[in-house]
Amino acid sequence: MKQDQAEAVRWFRLLAEEGDAEGQTALGTMYLQGSGVPENPAEARRLYLLAAAQGFAPAQRNLGLIHETGQGVPEDDAEASRWYRLAAEQGDAAAQFDLALLYRAGTGVPQDHAEAAHWLRLAAGQEHRDAQFVLGFLHVLGEGVPEDMAEARRLYLLAASQGSPEAQSALGHLHALGLDGEEDPAEAAHWYGLAAEQGEAFAQRELAGMYENGIGVNRDMDEAVHWYRRAAEGGNADARNMMGFFHETGQGVPQDLAEAARWYRRSADDGDAYGLYNLGLLHEQGRGVERDLALALALFTLAAEAAEDSLFATAEMALDRLAPTLGPADRERAEALVRAGRAPTQDAAPGSPPAIDP
Repeated sequence: MKQDQAEAVRWFRLLAEEGDAEGQTALGTMYLQGSGVPENPAEARRLYLLAAAQGFAPAQRNLGLIHETGQGVPEDDAEASRWYRLAAEQGDAAAQFDLALLYRAGTGVPQDHAEAAHWLRLAAGQEHRDAQFVLGFLHVLGEGVPEDMAEARRLYLLAASQGSPEAQSALGHLHALGLDGEEDPAEAAHWYGLAAEQGEAFAQRELAGMYENGIGVNRDMDEAVHWYRRAAEGGNADARNMMGFFHETGQGVPQDLAEAARWYRRSADDGDAYGLYNLGLLHEQGRGVERDLALALALFTLAAEAAEDSLFATAEMALDRLAPTLGPADRERAEALVRAGRAPTQDAAPGSPPAIDP
């Protein structure tokens, strides 16, 4: 592999020295990535500038990227937008997509949803799958384009056919909720399954729920736990809470309260209301963790603040139940934990000071 990289560097250097824009850009990328040569963003930028001066769109797009991400230069979204536009106006689909995202967010350019849709449409017309997916999502929202579920579905299908896990997951969502017609759980499971296999955490969590409840698929707790675990390991806070619930109750896995606490803690660290509440219960009861009523009170408070459904009332009831049993010192400690912005969800011993974010 190193020999192949060294040979590539040699050929790209020869081309670059002859003024070939493609060779300059390829060599610049090798310097940017440290592939076959020492990583050197400044040299990458120099080579990109040589190629960009010849109007080579990929080099212009790469200059936009290094300015947007601050690789070897200060982050500068306005400068990024200038380079993206030069490439986009030459028809570079990746640059059109990048420029669209800047317009949608209003970074480096004034926020303009219609302009974002314009550039997405151009990129999508060149089969840029991410542009197809985002443009479809804009049609769901009615952002810069008319709200149109049929058009959203068409664009999602185009992106999904190119393997976009986000588009496959979105199609699953459309079919699960019947947003473009009647609900079709089996079709939803099909699309969620394709996205889940590619590691899309939301799809993994939704597919897990379908297996858990036998919706669109045969009920299968082994499959449910498998996909909840995959989603949890991929960062889905709700799946992390569900893994805690399974380990707490022994559903689909051996009962293990310490493991339940570990998963609830990871969910709570993500700010998930259910993870916060369930971890609070374990600390209140001393199950799988050290009993710590002040920490439990703080967790219930944070759960109530984060809750957007019936959990709010449940957390409020827990607060009403627990608060009167605490002395002034424990109540003060709980309030300090909440003021700190998050509770120290490690197995803190009673009397431990609140965690302070640096």
